[in-house]
Amino acid sequence: MTSECSRRMTDSGNPPDDAEVAAWVGKAAYRYWKRTVEWIDQLYPNVFSPEWLFGGKKHGWSLRYKKSKSFCTLIPEKGCFLLLIVFGAKERAAVDAIRNELSAGARKAYDEATTYHDGKWLLLNVDNERALADVERLLAAKRKPRPA
Repeated sequence: MTSECSRRMTDSGNPPDDAEVAAWVGKAAYRYWKRTVEWIDQLYPNVFSPEWLFGGKKHGWSLRYKKSKSFCTLIPEKGCFLLLIVFGAKERAAVDAIRNELSAGARKAYDEATTYHDGKWLLLNVDNERALADVERLLAAKRKPRPA
């Protein structure tokens, strides 16, 4: 992650709207942000209620998708967007099954991700088509999409 991609939205007044997110992350990153949100809405209809969370001045705003447990969190940063996925033990086995389908960068990030008591925390910069495809594979491994 580059230093330019590390400043968070920290105005605690109100959650950011789409226009604010677009301006903050930039045109290219916002395109991947929207595609991720649309992909989740399409493959997991009426499953999640996205919720803006404010993590204080250090962590700023993030958009969490959760049902009974966290699915993923989108983090708008200055000039980019990050996606956080926490994998529990069973979910890690599902990732192991698709590991070879992931890009080298995603495999490296997954292998180096820290495992805490609640799971393995993977943070990815979604900045190109390959990263977007990795995110889709990883989220589908975490929770099977609903049949259309």
